[in-house]
Amino acid sequence: MTRNHIEVWHARVLPAGVERIRFRTVLWGSLLPILVWTGVACFAYFVYNPVVAMVLGGLFALSIVVGYGLRRRARHSVRCSVYGALGGVLDKSMAGF
Repeated sequence: MTRNHIEVWHARVLPAGVERIRFRTVLWGSLLPILVWTGVACFAYFVYNPVVAMVLGGLFALSIVVGYGLRRRARHSVRCSVYGALGGVLDKSMAGF
C-alpha cells in the first residue's frame, strides 16, 4: 500500500481527534468474553465446588489489578487504566478459546 492509501483509510475510519468512550461501551464490546466466563464460573460452581468458582473469580480480579498497576506505571490516566485493564484481561482470556 502507498502512503496515500493509508492516509485515506485513516481519514475515513478514525475520528479526527481523541474521543471519550463510556464504561458501558467497554462492557458492550466485551459481551462475549463476559458471557463465556460467566458460563464457566457457573459450570464450576454447580459441577465441582463453589470454591473453584471463587478461585477463578480471584484469578480474574488479580489479573485486572495487575493490568491496572502496569498501566498506571506506564503513566496512563486512571480511566484509561481501568478500561484498558478490564478490556485487556477479557481480550487475552479469550485467546485460549
